[in-house]
Amino acid sequence: MLRDRTLRLHYGTRIEVVCVVGTFLSTDVYGAAPVEAVTFGVKHSDDVEVEVISNDQSEYAPTNGGKRWPLDPKTILRIKMTCPSTESNDNKVTVGYFDENGGHHIDQAGVFLTGIVISLDVDADRDGVVEKNHPKKATWTWGPDGQGAILLVNCDKENPYVGVEDCKDDKVFCKEDLEDMSRMILRTKGPDRLPPGYEMVLYIPVSDSDKVGVFYLQNPFFGQRYIHVLGRGKLYHVVKYTGGSAEMEFFVEGLRFPDDTFDGLVTIHASLLEPVTEGISPTPIFTDTVVFRVAPWIMTPNTLAPVNVFVCSVKDNYLFLKEINNLVSKANCTISVCSRYMNRGDRWMQDEIEFGYIHAPHKGFPVVLDSPRDGGLKHFAVKEILGPDFGYVTREPLFEVVTSLDSFGNLEVSPPVTVNGKEYPLGRILIGSSFPLSGGRRMTKVVRDFLYAQQVQAPVELYSDWLTVGHMDEIVTFVPVPGKKQFRMLMASPFACYKLFRQKQKEGHGEAIMFKGYTGTDTKRVTINKVLSNEIMMQENQYVQRCIDWNRDILKKELGVEEKHIIDLPALFRIDKQGKAMAYFPNMVNMIVLSRDLGVPKPFGPIIEEECCLEQHVNTLLEPLGLACTFIDDISSYHKQLGEVHCGTNVQRKPSAFKWWNVLP
Repeated sequence: MLRDRTLRLHYGTRIEVVCVVGTFLSTDVYGAAPVEAVTFGVKHSDDVEVEVISNDQSEYAPTNGGKRWPLDPKTILRIKMTCPSTESNDNKVTVGYFDENGGHHIDQAGVFLTGIVISLDVDADRDGVVEKNHPKKATWTWGPDGQGAILLVNCDKENPYVGVEDCKDDKVFCKEDLEDMSRMILRTKGPDRLPPGYEMVLYIPVSDSDKVGVFYLQNPFFGQRYIHVLGRGKLYHVVKYTGGSAEMEFFVEGLRFPDDTFDGLVTIHASLLEPVTEGISPTPIFTDTVVFRVAPWIMTPNTLAPVNVFVCSVKDNYLFLKEINNLVSKANCTISVCSRYMNRGDRWMQDEIEFGYIHAPHKGFPVVLDSPRDGGLKHFAVKEILGPDFGYVTREPLFEVVTSLDSFGNLEVSPPVTVNGKEYPLGRILIGSSFPLSGGRRMTKVVRDFLYAQQVQAPVELYSDWLTVGHMDEIVTFVPVPGKKQFRMLMASPFACYKLFRQKQKEGHGEAIMFKGYTGTDTKRVTINKVLSNEIMMQENQYVQRCIDWNRDILKKELGVEEKHIIDLPALFRIDKQGKAMAYFPNMVNMIVLSRDLGVPKPFGPIIEEECCLEQHVNTLLEPLGLACTFIDDISSYHKQLGEVHCGTNVQRKPSAFKWWNVLP
């Protein structure tokens, strides 16, 4: 903010100055004095403060001019108005120059002052109220004691008939659109009009033109019309000064989420411009500044309560849908079945989109991150499925190859964790990637950079390229449990499966038959003995277990979990022709979590005493934690197409109660 400017006060002159209340004018009284002058005195109006500064000493001048000071080359006056003017030039400062006898003044010079109040204000303390001239409004800091205003990316569609998100146009169609924006108030107080040539402007840096938009209510008495004044190429807006005490309300929207080229901070300035001379642009004599941070996109972990389950209806998943409906009824949430695009074979709800949300002190709403990998649900279809109540964002790589790792089954987010004393109250995003230096598949840089740039869920990269599909939901998930830790981490485990099968073999159940074969035909009889005697399969699963253990060690370190917080679910894998691993029977870790109700892929494991021993084992592990397992048949609808229950469903969850701006990244 510009707080001080200098003028030269020559004797015999009258200078008219407009100043902002609380800012300073400085003048050199020595260089402006008559030759014979030795001392000077100062008179000023009651609403003016004059500080005399000489040789690093300062004192305030009385209003009546009764005190004298010696003239000195280092002497300056600092002038400040304490109240706004009611009319132009209604305050003044007069400097009288005296000779060595100190009698009548030799000459005098005067400054006539017009003071106005200008304050550009935002909700800097994040309580939903726009304060007057908050001292920290021009800075932004994280944490419970942090300060600074917040913007939402206005990426929903209040008008269903408009083809783009609200942040991609410069129109306001309804009050609901304004509610997504942050209020900004320009407060002024002063005389009825500014002197000729003075004007106020709002402006933004060129670098923020594509990141922030500002609207203003025009002609409020003749029908509300909100005009677009800043952003999308508009860098400044001349504000009409109305005189007296006035508040001009603006509405500010974010246009872009933080990414690798944008740190999330945007700046808006309000300046009072003073004319210089004809042909030269006015110059700012005062600037007030506010800073906003664009709210990050936040991913929701399994431990948050479900609101709505989304699933696609296709020709071969009728039974799957029926069982999902039953599960949703138990969990007391709703279900949305998309059937409009069934003829195109769209089915991968989890792979296509990831549910999250954005939040500011005044508002929040769900926002879907759309995968750059097109598995059938085109972007326009995703928008139509979700409707106007959802925000939407996607990232499209320009020069990178999109792989299966760009599907969002490859994203998981942990519940809140504390690691070596550092808290992650919104959890940490898990991203599957290739082995370091292997040159394998990776999520495209544009998506990874987007996730890292949000800052509040510090990503952890794991090793998943050894899987055929390569998604994190094939090896790990999280479930809510009571207690201090509040969750358990479930991991797929070939070791646990072999341990269970050997135990059943010792108990005399080696010939127990799995209902379906998983080597390419449904007629092959598979028993516990055949699995345990298959040396090739055992070697393949030893390799898979090593890959999982690599990730296990990373997760224990990066999430602060201990072995007692990890539950191993039996799983077996087989290696395809490309050397990648795929589930041999439905992978139970690839489940849908609806609070305490779990929709687990039905493994069709060995039947012992008319019960699947795999199901019985998982129930034994999870039921004591208060979790209820519903085993869902996804063999034909998803498993044979290299997916499971989690891949074919998606869940919108309640946002976290934690306010993201209180994070300390």
